[in-house]
Amino acid sequence: AGADTNPDWFHNLRAHPQARIEVGSETLDVTARVLEPEEREPIWAEQKQRYPGFADYETKTDRVIPVVMLDLR
Repeated sequence: AGADTNPDWFHNLRAHPQARIEVGSETLDVTARVLEPEEREPIWAEQKQRYPGFADYETKTDRVIPVVMLDLR
């Protein structure tokens, strides 16, 4: 919600990028990766457009809010 530091789940995911997620009734194995600026920017812009609350988060902090891509394994 715009905190000055990344949440604990982010650090856990960076340390252990192999994860299992649930989407509806499906369970999927994924690999998490933090996007570099050139890949992050268009996704972040769309996220803010679809869900304006994310734009509010950005105004509350000086940090760059990371975007994490979940790639299917």
